[in-house]
Amino acid sequence: MSNFDVIVIGGGAAGLTAAVSLKQKNANLSVAVLEKLDRVGKKLITTGNGQCNITNKNLSLEFFHGKDKGFCQYATENLGNEKIISFFEKIGVEIVFEENGKAYPMSYQAGSVVDCLRFAADSNGVNTLCSHAVLDIVPLKNGYLVKTDKGDFKAKCVIVATGLLSGGEKVGSDGAGLKILKNLGYKAEPLFPSIVQLKTKEETPKKLKGIKTDAFVSVYDGKNKIAESFGEVLFTDYGLSGPAIMQVSRFVGKGDKLLTVSLDLLPQYTISQLTEMLLKRAKNLKNRPCEEFLTGMLNKRLGQTILKECGISLSQSVAEIEGRVEAVAQKIKAFNFTSNATTGFLNSQVTAGGLSTNQFDSKTMESKLHKGLFAAGEILDIDGDCGGYNLAFAWTSAMLAAKAAARQVEKK
Repeated sequence: MSNFDVIVIGGGAAGLTAAVSLKQKNANLSVAVLEKLDRVGKKLITTGNGQCNITNKNLSLEFFHGKDKGFCQYATENLGNEKIISFFEKIGVEIVFEENGKAYPMSYQAGSVVDCLRFAADSNGVNTLCSHAVLDIVPLKNGYLVKTDKGDFKAKCVIVATGLLSGGEKVGSDGAGLKILKNLGYKAEPLFPSIVQLKTKEETPKKLKGIKTDAFVSVYDGKNKIAESFGEVLFTDYGLSGPAIMQVSRFVGKGDKLLTVSLDLLPQYTISQLTEMLLKRAKNLKNRPCEEFLTGMLNKRLGQTILKECGISLSQSVAEIEGRVEAVAQKIKAFNFTSNATTGFLNSQVTAGGLSTNQFDSKTMESKLHKGLFAAGEILDIDGDCGGYNLAFAWTSAMLAAKAAARQVEKK
């Protein structure tokens, strides 16, 4: 049986960061990473469409979620981008910020981030043990017994960074870490997919499959607006996708209510301005068939669908629909769909919910129930919007856990 000062469970973003940070704090620490897959970082390689949106210039609390989203404030404010940038520079990853505040590796390759984390772990003497599925964590008098399908290990401290369900088993996300901690008595908030595509009750998106358009997206629970976003929307055979949809998807992901997803296809105009524009257009194009009325204003197929949704025959002449122009304007400003379902955890970038944060110290990520047991990253009930927020919490929570674990081992 091998003994280590610290065992990190999970070789993803948080796990690798924790392992490297531990060795940076104290090169003499014996550190092992236990990863169930045949190599580390499989999920990280897919982030940011393969480009790895490392962080965001603005890490304000408003971009994070959870039953107590304030739990992440210490990590994101006291470590923040200064520590994130410093950490990655030390391991060879140069970071560039774009005008929208998103930060990426200069290479724009998520694979290079994984490589640099892996190289840093290897060069600093981290024992990376792949194809080791953790089955249980057993508290001992002076540490922990970690049981795997390849044998047992002992450690003075354990950092659990297994993630949850997003991406599925192909990237190592099966929720095993959460199950193990639940067996130890930990409570968790319900899990649901976030940053994910939405399924709609209507068949209309299927008819528009492949069309992309910028829109202002609002989500309503009855008459109450509960979320909004602006950006690209993609129509698909199952419903809606694109950055603007995925940004608001966590509010639909719970699946407990049928919500209205409203697309404002021309948010730069008020309803009166748009109505006036369409009236003028109707006069100028009165001899055209309706199928061409919105051509040159909206995507042709999208425009034709809008007209049909208003009960207008495409074979009519534009001159015949002058009295219907306001209805067309209203449909453009509120192209509505209903949804209470997403495409699920397998397609989601993030899992919302997780370990209840009131069981952990926000400054150290240490459990309040078991001394020397830490959690970092997605497994905790903290999730963020699109834009680098989830990885920012993964890096910073892992650094806090590593710092606290290193200190604790040094005291023993």
